[in-house]
Amino acid sequence: MDNLSQIVPVNIPRTNRRFIKWLSRHLLTLLGWRISGSFPNEKKLILAVAPHTSNWDFFIGVVVKLALDLKLNFLGKDAIFIWPFKIWLEAIGGIAIDRKSAHGVVGQMVDKFAQQDTLVLALAPEGTRSKVQQWKTGFLHIAQKAKVPVLPIQIDYKTKQVIFYQARNITADIDEELQDIKAIFNKDCAKNPHYF
Repeated sequence: MDNLSQIVPVNIPRTNRRFIKWLSRHLLTLLGWRISGSFPNEKKLILAVAPHTSNWDFFIGVVVKLALDLKLNFLGKDAIFIWPFKIWLEAIGGIAIDRKSAHGVVGQMVDKFAQQDTLVLALAPEGTRSKVQQWKTGFLHIAQKAKVPVLPIQIDYKTKQVIFYQARNITADIDEELQDIKAIFNKDCAKNPHYF
């Protein structure tokens, strides 16, 4: 786990919770999980985490987030951001999104990236643990319009690895970009491959 310090460069926002980081690193070791690859040195980034076929994905993702001391954000329906939950949700990185807004989710997130000095948004392109015919493309539209790189991250249950692939700027046709990103991921590594 010593190499974890080199995975996250200086521009990536941190929480600076040393004890939680130490504890989470030991938990990863105890569970037999490893992390490979590294982050680009970017202040703004979209993490596309896949495959998402189980509730365990969230658990593994949270332990990795804590072990790397990452300050991450995630999207949530504005309806759940009510007092007193709003305080907790925002404290752990939640961003309230109004799905009925004329500006749309993509527009709201493009604005949010423009307003922030640092912002790392984590999401699952499938949008659900269940089997889907097509991944959502919103994260690619956000990345393209906000000029923010996408970092594909794979949770591999076969080798017990969380793999950070090469970050990419979204410049081509969205459908083409989606196919290229999907091709990175291996369905056999999922917790439930039949859902991927």
